[in-house]
Amino acid sequence: MTDELITELLDAPDAQLIINRVQAVLNDEKKRRQEFYEWLTDDVKAEFINGKVIMHSPVKRGHLRASKYLFNLLQNFVSQHNLGEVDIEKAMVSLTRNDYEPDICFWRKEVADEFDDETMQHPAPDLIVEVLSKGTAKRDRGIKFEDYASHGVREYWLVDPIRQTVEQFQLDEEFMAFDAVGNFHLNDTITALTIQGFIIPIRAIFDKDANQSALQSLLN
Repeated sequence: MTDELITELLDAPDAQLIINRVQAVLNDEKKRRQEFYEWLTDDVKAEFINGKVIMHSPVKRGHLRASKYLFNLLQNFVSQHNLGEVDIEKAMVSLTRNDYEPDICFWRKEVADEFDDETMQHPAPDLIVEVLSKGTAKRDRGIKFEDYASHGVREYWLVDPIRQTVEQFQLDEEFMAFDAVGNFHLNDTITALTIQGFIIPIRAIFDKDANQSALQSLLN
């Protein structure tokens, strides 16, 4: 898609004028992005996407439970095996143009070892999980889906707390785009592609008892 856009642009007689205009817009956007960093505080959940500040409103209990239960499993498993770092909600992922705060992120150890107590802007994770809600689903399936892939996120999960499903995607490194791995339902089991040995029942993301049982299995 990128090569096609470049070819189309270069075929236009006013290509240089278009490029100049785009550069002016991006320069202004860069200034507003810096202002966003200066404005942002610990108690604010916001993202900077294509030049706009996107504020996040409170989510429903189903969203909170799914995030919490999956984080509980990931964090404990990754910590026990010293595989890297798992963060929930407030870790900012800074890509070329945009800044996101995914619901859950995992970075392998080689990358996470570079973080320190002052790190606020993080590189693209190995795994990103977004829990869908009415207000975020379009971005999670749209701009984020494309942006995460183009910046090398190797695995992407979309968790639907209403349907109680998980869609799993894997990066095609040749085309820097996500390929669907599967759409998993409540009675299925999912295997992480970027965290060796992390295999859980889908039910453990949505049910407290199943979550505790899965945690015991992972840590034994």
